Amino acid sequence: MSKSRNILITGGAGFIGSHVVRLFVNKYPKDHIYNLDALTYAGNLENLKDIEDAKNYTFLKADICNREQIKILFEKHQFDSVIHLAAESHVDRSITNPFAFVETNVMGTLNLLHAAHHLWKNSDKNHLFYHISTDEVYGTLGSTGLFTEETAYDPNSPYSASKASSDHFVRAFGETYGLPYVISNCSNNYGPNQFPEKLIPLFINNIINNKPLPVYGDGNYTRDWLFVIDHADAIDLIFNKGNLGETYNIGGFNEWKNIDLVKVLCQQMDSKLGRKQGESENLITFVKDRPGHDLRYAIDASKINKNLGWKPSVTFEEGLSQTIDWYLNNENWLKNVTSGDYQKYYDEQYK
Repeated sequence: MSKSRNILITGGAGFIGSHVVRLFVNKYPKDHIYNLDALTYAGNLENLKDIEDAKNYTFLKADICNREQIKILFEKHQFDSVIHLAAESHVDRSITNPFAFVETNVMGTLNLLHAAHHLWKNSDKNHLFYHISTDEVYGTLGSTGLFTEETAYDPNSPYSASKASSDHFVRAFGETYGLPYVISNCSNNYGPNQFPEKLIPLFINNIINNKPLPVYGDGNYTRDWLFVIDHADAIDLIFNKGNLGETYNIGGFNEWKNIDLVKVLCQQMDSKLGRKQGESENLITFVKDRPGHDLRYAIDASKINKNLGWKPSVTFEEGLSQTIDWYLNNENWLKNVTSGDYQKYYDEQYK
């Protein structure tokens, strides 16, 4: 790639996106980083206050679903590369409103692909469309086995179906139009700045406020957990060193049953809040299972480890401790995002 790049990061005010934006702004001062975000419920510019005045950073408030607006922005700013993170990502919301997931995850991705192809098709520069996806496109695993880059797609929720479709469109643009691309599929992320509808920040907030901890079914659903800062580092590696047309699975080598994870979280929270051990576990409440709930996800991340030298930097317990500390030290942030529409949604989902 050229020495100075115009890099578009979509969804950069969200959870994973904000960590990627911060990393790129600080690590690549010669490049200009454009953060495009619609600032829906999970997008929060407070996540980026520390770099908002950087000379190589520009925020663009825009919706990837607006095809004409996206085309104009590509032409105006002459983006060399795209790191595409913008997405609707919560499975429960996809069950309630699958149309929103098709609109953002499928049509929004298609709008970006179309704009990139239109801008880059006659260019002699090096370009890259990097699409970030999820392990949920692979469906569910039994008690053994791992998802590899060759695992057949078998999505079971409207969310995972929409992400699978967007993955296919990226590959189709590569095959049909020669668009340079890479794709990565990651496991469950956790860490600072995550909107508290996802399990870990939701339960941290509920423990702080002595509210019930709603665990689906019997709590034996298994997920692989990835610290968000490790994920950002993997994205950086793939963006700069990944092979065009390749897929890379990013996982934490870190499987936990939901109920075991919740108990570790309760133990750490009791210790940090000065509560009696076991006090927070009393808040665990088993609730009706989610429709189409996948039993187990587990990523084989050996390809990115072998080819690019990436591996997680922290154990789950260390990453969880850092995550809890961040939320405890940023309670104003937590209060700001757990009001209004989110509270209404929370009540509808879990009561």
